Amino acid sequence: MATAAPVSAPTQEGVTPVKLGVVKKVLSRTGSRGAVTQVRVQFLDSDRMLVRNVKGPVREGDILVLLESEREARRLR
Repeated sequence: MATAAPVSAPTQEGVTPVKLGVVKKVLSRTGSRGAVTQVRVQFLDSDRMLVRNVKGPVREGDILVLLESEREARRLR
């Protein structure tokens, strides 16, 4: 797997580093109308994986730009 170049997003204070992650598995749809999808994301720069909520169309193999990479979404029961 090729290493990703550092990516950043502009803010009022300056530049905020972001993380790139690839969707490994679509887990379920959530939200009151099913507009949010829970996905398992693997970071491109490490082997770490998180469960995140994504709004909008998403499928396995998509690359997400994550502004925050520490919090994990709560699993649905």
